[in-house]
Amino acid sequence: QVHLVESGGGSVQAGGSLRLSCVSTGYDFSGYAMGWFRQTPGKEREGVAAIFRGVTAYADSVKGRFTVSLDKATKTLYLQMNSLKPEDTAMFYCAAIDGMWQRLRPEDVRYWGQGTQVTVSS
Repeated sequence: QVHLVESGGGSVQAGGSLRLSCVSTGYDFSGYAMGWFRQTPGKEREGVAAIFRGVTAYADSVKGRFTVSLDKATKTLYLQMNSLKPEDTAMFYCAAIDGMWQRLRPEDVRYWGQGTQVTVSS
């Protein structure tokens, strides 16, 4: 059984930074890409960033501001978020992704975390 547990969310002013973490139990990250998705009320969940064997993919809206990384030794996925904007406010979810992971599609996610809230104020 795979469990993904996120942490690091919170409230920050525009222009600030946050680092999200996702710890995996029951899975060593070897078979799936790992990534981050986000969702705001009334909107569909969207892919933010993912990483697989050192290769990364990002949504256009976060390129140059967010960085995804993976520490296999500690089974921890990170999302460093800089230059945050109010439109980045969302619930962020850690995910294990199968298939065409670079497309960052929710339908390719095999496992989800429970989510961590990020709120950016102007």
